[in-house]
Amino acid sequence: MIDFSHLVAELRQWGAELGFQQIGIADVELGADETHLLEWLAAGRHGEMDYMERHGTRRSRPTELQPGTLRVISARMDYAPTDIDEGWKVLADGERAYISRYALGRDYHKLLRGRLQKLADRIAAVTGPFGHRVFVDSAPVLEKAIARNAGLGWIGKHSLVINRDAGSWFFLGEIYTDLPLPTDDAASMHCGTCTRCIEVCPTGAIVAPFQVDARRCISYLTIEQRGAIEESLRPLIGNRIFGCDDCQLVCPWNKFAQPTGEADFRVRHGLDKARLVDLFAWTEAEFLSRTEGMAIRRAGYEGWLRNIAVALGNAPSTAEVIAALHARQHDPSELVREHVAWALTRHAHEASA
Repeated sequence: MIDFSHLVAELRQWGAELGFQQIGIADVELGADETHLLEWLAAGRHGEMDYMERHGTRRSRPTELQPGTLRVISARMDYAPTDIDEGWKVLADGERAYISRYALGRDYHKLLRGRLQKLADRIAAVTGPFGHRVFVDSAPVLEKAIARNAGLGWIGKHSLVINRDAGSWFFLGEIYTDLPLPTDDAASMHCGTCTRCIEVCPTGAIVAPFQVDARRCISYLTIEQRGAIEESLRPLIGNRIFGCDDCQLVCPWNKFAQPTGEADFRVRHGLDKARLVDLFAWTEAEFLSRTEGMAIRRAGYEGWLRNIAVALGNAPSTAEVIAALHARQHDPSELVREHVAWALTRHAHEASA
C-alpha cells in the first residue's frame, strides 16, 4: 500500500533537488476558469492564436487531454537575473533593445520538461509504472489556474501568477497523473487595490483587472503575430523587440523575487544590454547561430527584423540609426521593408517638425 501523503513529501524534496523552488498538487476541477477562458475567446482577445479555440475544452478539462488524470503536479522554477532592475534602464535607453528577461538565456521548455520527467521517474521508482504526462507549454493546459489551485500563487491583475514569497519571475510546468495524491489549498489573492500593472502597460493591453487583450499585448505582437504590427501600436512598443516585462517590473511583490541559480538561464551574448543597430545588422545565419537553444527563435528572423525596425523607428534620430534603417530599405522581406519605411518616415517627420 502506497502512503500518498509521504510520497508527496518525498516528491517535494526530489523537486527541490532538481532545481524547482516549489511543488504543489491540484485536482482537475477548473469550471470557473473554463468560463473565463470561453468568454475571452468569444471576445476575440486571443488574436491570431486560433489553436486556442481549436483546442476547445481540453485546456480546461485535464481528463479530456489526458484520460485518467486525477491530479496535476504543478512546479515552478525561478528565472530572474541578478540585475533585474536594470530592465528599467534598458527601457529608458532608446538605442538599446529590450528583450523579455525570460528569453535571455536557454529556452526553458526543454530544461523544465527534462527535470519534470526525472521527477516522474523518481515517482515511478516508488509506485511502479503509473499514468502520467509531462507538460511545459507543450499542450492546451491552463497552467496558471492549475498553479493557483496547487498553492503556488494567485493570478494577478496582469494575468500572471504571483507568489507572495517569490514574486512572479518563474516558469511553470506540470505532470498530469492518475495517482490520487492529496491536494494543496489554492492560493489566496493578495493584489488588494493595487493597479500598477494596469497603469504601466504601454499599449493598454490589460483592459480590466484579470482581462488581457492579446491583440494589444507587446508579447503577442512581437512573438506570436506573424504579419504587420498595427501602426497605431508601433510607437507604444518603444524598444521592446521580444516580449514585455513592464507589468512584472512594476509589481511590488517582485521585491521578494530571488535571482536564479540556474546556469542555463544566464544571459547569453550580452542580449540584456544589446544595441538595436547591432542586432539589426545580424544576417539570418548569425540570428540562427546566436539564438540556438533560445526562446527568441520563436519570433523567426523576419519577425526579429520587423520588431527591431519598429524599435529603431522609436529610437533617437541619430545618423547611426538612420543608416541602419537605410541598409534594410531593400530587404528581401516585404514585411521588413514595410516597417523600415514606417520607421524612416517617422524620423523624417521628426526632423521636419
